[in-house]
Amino acid sequence: MSDEPNLNEPEDGADKPVIPSWLPGPLRKMLTLPNDHPRKTVGVAMTLCLVCSIVVAGAAVALRPIQDANRAVDKKKNILAVAGLMEPGVDINQAFSQFEVRAVDLAAGTFTDAVEAETYEQRSAAGDPAQSVDLESDDDIASIGRRAKIATVYVLRDGENIKQLILPVHGYGLWSTLYGFLSLEGDLETVAGLRFYEHAETPGLGGEVDNPAWRAKWVGKKLYDEQSELQLEVIKGVVIPSRTEAIHQVDGLAGATLTSRGVTNLIRFWLGEQGFAPFLGKLRDGKA
Repeated sequence: MSDEPNLNEPEDGADKPVIPSWLPGPLRKMLTLPNDHPRKTVGVAMTLCLVCSIVVAGAAVALRPIQDANRAVDKKKNILAVAGLMEPGVDINQAFSQFEVRAVDLAAGTFTDAVEAETYEQRSAAGDPAQSVDLESDDDIASIGRRAKIATVYVLRDGENIKQLILPVHGYGLWSTLYGFLSLEGDLETVAGLRFYEHAETPGLGGEVDNPAWRAKWVGKKLYDEQSELQLEVIKGVVIPSRTEAIHQVDGLAGATLTSRGVTNLIRFWLGEQGFAPFLGKLRDGKA
């Protein structure tokens, strides 16, 4: 005799289960099995997992516009903060509207209309071989692997003159890639601010890149020496103000030598020939 349950006859002493007739036959059979039957246990578990997966996927899709909007607001906050314009109660969108958002062709060193600067995702482009370049090991001092061909910059003007220029920068520290913004004064030679908005460095050590006191040490530092050579760096130890080179130096992070070196390397990369150097040169000459 078959051990399959009879869908029409209940077991002795048991109430007949109510099984919707529109369910597929195999599912109806599974539902009529005793609750402790292994096949029913596995079937219910699989069905529950499927339903939960659908709910989670649906929620992720539904919430994506909100998440994208929050990320956009967060980026604006960080740009305003590095420019010294983030104040309590400030209207983020209104304050950010002061900036010109421009795309820069890094190889040519000029502004470009090849992409829509407002919506262009430089970080995503860096992972696309068609929109990025593979860096040679000798050039890749920031350890980023690939560099997007186009970068987004943020220009704050005072009339026709540039007041601040915000550059996106990133590079590897000890445990993670640090993503941030470097702000330059209108002379394009003086640091107005540096701020990282994403990293996974050790709290209390490399994580001190977030410390407002350390960030403040960057303000007023000069990029170049009298021979126009890039000299800006994070040193090991404390800067001695009386030394000539102090104007190009920032105190190292205590106990975080590799993170400090990583910050120097990413700054040197993005201000160098593989980064924004061609653009900054042409911008000074009015040819960007």
